[in-house]
Amino acid sequence: QVQLVESGGGLVQPGGSLKLSCAASGNILSFNIMGWYRQAPGKQRELVASRSTGYTNYADSAKGRFTISRDIAKNTLYLQMNSLKPEDTAVYYCYAKKTGDDYWGQGTQVTVSS
Repeated sequence: QVQLVESGGGLVQPGGSLKLSCAASGNILSFNIMGWYRQAPGKQRELVASRSTGYTNYADSAKGRFTISRDIAKNTLYLQMNSLKPEDTAVYYCYAKKTGDDYWGQGTQVTVSS
């Protein structure tokens, strides 16, 4: 059974940065897609960024501020978030997909507030 464990969330002031990590229990090269979603209170879960072989995708709200990356040796996916805004406040979830199966982490809270 694949497990995804997020870390790195917390409280940050507007304009600050955070780097989220998602440690996978298996080889991340076995996933077709990996990415980050977020869900703010009262809102639907939305895609933030994703990557597959040779392709990355960002939500408009994340472009120019967030960067998705991975460390294959550590089986870890990252999300570097810069210039954070209060509207980025949400629970951030790691996502991974293999053929026929979807996996989610438990989420990590990001709060942007002064």
